[in-house]
Amino acid sequence: MKILTVPDIGKMIKIIGLENFFKRITTALEEDFGRWNEFVLSPRHGTYYPQGVIELMPCADQQLYAFKYVNGHPDNPLKGKLNVVAIGILSDAGSGYPLMISEMTLLTAFRTAATGVLAAKYLARKDSKSLAIIGTGAQAEFQVLAFAGFFQLEEVRFFDTDPQAMVKFSKNLAEQKFRLIPCNSIVEAVRHADIVITATAAKKRQSLFEFEDISPGTYIHAMGGDCPGKTELSAEFLNQVKLVVEYKPQSLVEGEVQQCKADLIYAELWELVCNNKPGRQNNDEITLFDSVGFALEDHSILRVVYELAKEYQLGTESALIPELNDPKNLFGLLSP
Repeated sequence: MKILTVPDIGKMIKIIGLENFFKRITTALEEDFGRWNEFVLSPRHGTYYPQGVIELMPCADQQLYAFKYVNGHPDNPLKGKLNVVAIGILSDAGSGYPLMISEMTLLTAFRTAATGVLAAKYLARKDSKSLAIIGTGAQAEFQVLAFAGFFQLEEVRFFDTDPQAMVKFSKNLAEQKFRLIPCNSIVEAVRHADIVITATAAKKRQSLFEFEDISPGTYIHAMGGDCPGKTELSAEFLNQVKLVVEYKPQSLVEGEVQQCKADLIYAELWELVCNNKPGRQNNDEITLFDSVGFALEDHSILRVVYELAKEYQLGTESALIPELNDPKNLFGLLSP
């Protein structure tokens, strides 16, 4: 069985390039959302604590079974720890044998950003040039670079309540072609933006901005609200936009739409990918992708990195699964 570590993922990206890596992921996501009915789907299983949540996220088709272990602890950065860490397993469905264990802290950031771009393909204006991001924590650079690889971004405006997080963000993206514009408030950042990304970590209900603060035709990727009791936009705001989610049974519990009735949701993302419903229908409508992160996305990126790891001989083979001449003699492994 192959084990992929953080350095292995780093080597992989260095070999194929960051932009190509995002393209591979986005392509795989579109393929998999496009064959939605081939998957065994379920909401993630969450164990909730006062300080955060630990979740298991399974997804399978007839060839591959995947699941991810992931947490969400908003106060972790105050202790020098990441808010989100994750590990994923990809298995052969035919035998049940695990094929790969992979780090998924980096991969979760990549697939979350790529999923937002996939939704934007159907919901954002094609000529979008300005992006605003609210929250410049661990996910922010991944989000911006994914969108910059798909849209001809000219400027990125950003705001965070933590000035040091804004400094970090600026340094990491200083060499990019688009202009970086730090803002003094959320409203300053989102005003006149073509694309708005909300990526805050606070575990509470909040309203980052109001409907009148944004321009007609804006696409919003709301990816910070991702557990019960945690939202970034008001119910009144949601009532005025075209709402798309990943998977209703999960989104209605964890997403912005936990505040709403199910009939307010326009579509699940797969319905746009499969052309069951149109995405953006004019340049003035405001569209919102309520992204909480869904297990199919982990299945997609694990499939991608497994293929790349084999192609470029990355990772370490490890004897975590017994190899026996006689499969009925498991006890024989303990013999001298």
